Amino acid sequence: MEKKAQKTGLILLSMALGLLMSSLDNTIVSASVNKVLSDIGGVEQVTWIFTAYMLAATSTMLIYGKLSDMFGRKRFYLIGIGVFLLGSALCGTAQSIDQLIFYRVVQGIGSGAIFPISFSIIFTMFADPKSAAKVSGMFGAVFGLSSVAGPQLGTWISDTLGWRWCFYVNLPIGIASFLVLLVALQESRADRKPKIDYLGAVLIIVSTVSLMLALEWGGNGKYEWSSWQLIGLFALAAASAVLFVFVEKRAAEPMLPLTIFRSRMVSGTSFVVFCQGAIMFSAITYLPLLATYVFGKENSNGLLTPMMASLITGAILSGFLQSFFKFRTLMFASMSLGIVAALLLMKVSYSNPYWEIVCIMVLLGLGVVGPLMSVSQNSVASSVDPRYIGVSSSIVGFWRSIGGVVGASIMAVIVNGYMRESVKTAATEFQLSANPNPAQDPLNYESVFRFKDHFDPQLVTFYGHEMGHAINKGFILALCVMIAGAIVALTVGPMKLQKKSEGDVPSPEAASPSHMV
Repeated sequence: MEKKAQKTGLILLSMALGLLMSSLDNTIVSASVNKVLSDIGGVEQVTWIFTAYMLAATSTMLIYGKLSDMFGRKRFYLIGIGVFLLGSALCGTAQSIDQLIFYRVVQGIGSGAIFPISFSIIFTMFADPKSAAKVSGMFGAVFGLSSVAGPQLGTWISDTLGWRWCFYVNLPIGIASFLVLLVALQESRADRKPKIDYLGAVLIIVSTVSLMLALEWGGNGKYEWSSWQLIGLFALAAASAVLFVFVEKRAAEPMLPLTIFRSRMVSGTSFVVFCQGAIMFSAITYLPLLATYVFGKENSNGLLTPMMASLITGAILSGFLQSFFKFRTLMFASMSLGIVAALLLMKVSYSNPYWEIVCIMVLLGLGVVGPLMSVSQNSVASSVDPRYIGVSSSIVGFWRSIGGVVGASIMAVIVNGYMRESVKTAATEFQLSANPNPAQDPLNYESVFRFKDHFDPQLVTFYGHEMGHAINKGFILALCVMIAGAIVALTVGPMKLQKKSEGDVPSPEAASPSHMV
């Protein structure tokens, strides 16, 4: 018994290291971007360092989830770690921005396995879902921990060791996770060879990447929403999605079993985490602008750190609360707190004390983002056939990412549209004219913020106030999304964590790690 407990502890430690490595990556890299650009250049392509990673990770999540259900979680977790480490090593050797972007795609492909398979291993390791809920809550807190530590760690590494070590630092962590899991985790093998749904996998990738690219490019203004490029991408995404549904209904082993969405809990939770992603990514994207442009802070850590630190508490606390409350109650409470947070963010202005904004961030982390990290995983896992545990865990991360991209993109449209009107107002009030030098163009509000010492302080203040109003209006979207999420949360059914019966344990034929340790 003691030996089994030791193995369980080693497995959990291994997966915690893998999650920490994967979630640390983006925050560490974001802190080293300036060093990267000064070394290998590529200012115009810098956003692709993050976009490429996210596209690759999101588009492969469901595929990894399904394959882990079919062939075993250990195998594909190790594959994910291995690919991620390969990408990390390659990123550290990049000699151009194009190479770095390509290597980030490799990293993202590996990352797509780590988060969902970690949670599916937890659910198959613990017969008592209450224990699984507590552990998954702690794993959700790893995300918050990485978000708090990442920027500081990334700054220190890039300043002292060089930006390449922001990628090399993954190697010892990942290798330790790989070796421990390789030795400690045992799983059963399937007697038959499952049939892989290759066409479904291709259609998932095409549809997801097309949609996310269209939203990303439309939101950041790279193309007009009416441009043929975006219309073409949206059309490709829609056509691929329709064809995907057609293929999945006829596939012997569908990549995404559509029947699981007949469960109100699965479909409702998918929508709720979509809403969570929308407000989470909107806050992460635009609240730093609020801190620097409206409140005049040198960096955004004063806002993001409290949110991520409170996320840790929210994730752990929700893991324990699931033993006492229904999933529906916890989801509705989280969405309700999201409504409160959105209403407060709609009214924030330069006249508010800065500590009030910090308190809103704590509310977001503690009440909205943190709890759903654990609750959503457990609610879906409790609602599906055990042979679908892997793909069900992937669904949560997939819809959270899609919601984040949709929310941030639509908010970008609102904020950018309002600021364009503000520029017209400024041109009239301050009698401004365009300057061909971007660093001295008063009609480019981004330049005014970046080189504020070169401009009239009243103009800088005007744009700062207008940016605050623009962000206020953008969070109207978050309010609408949170209201919709609260309504849907009430419809998911009265399910609560319950101990699995013997019949609920996955069979060896499912090739899942049900007989681990």
